[in-house]
Amino acid sequence: MGERIGDGVSRHAGRAWFIVFHFFWFATWIILNAGLVPAVAKFDPYPYPFLTFAVSLEAIFLSLFILMSQNRAARQADQRAHLDLQVNLLAELESTRMLEMLKALCQHHGLDAGMSPDVEQLAKPTEPKTLVTELQHRLPESN
Repeated sequence: MGERIGDGVSRHAGRAWFIVFHFFWFATWIILNAGLVPAVAKFDPYPYPFLTFAVSLEAIFLSLFILMSQNRAARQADQRAHLDLQVNLLAELESTRMLEMLKALCQHHGLDAGMSPDVEQLAKPTEPKTLVTELQHRLPESN
């Protein structure tokens, strides 16, 4: 429930109306407290300590809501990446099996197409652990 509220706050805080609303809110506050409207008594005289307090609190809560929303988005991205990996591994396994069957058909019919070194290499099962190790050695280290 809290994450959805954070997503909603983050979504609205990033829109133009939010900026416009704050511009008019701050301008009205300053005009009223600068004594430009004689009918209204100054309730937060310059340097506007209560306005500073309110804006600081808003900034704290906005940043917390945005962090919460980003954490949720990161978890969703991780879940999607994991699902994508599973689908890719399944597709790789299916492709390998199809190549094995095509190779067997070519051998059965005496065709040379199934004897290509490329087909031999592609028909070998992919080992995810080997790929991970190879990637770790080839990718630059992050600091």
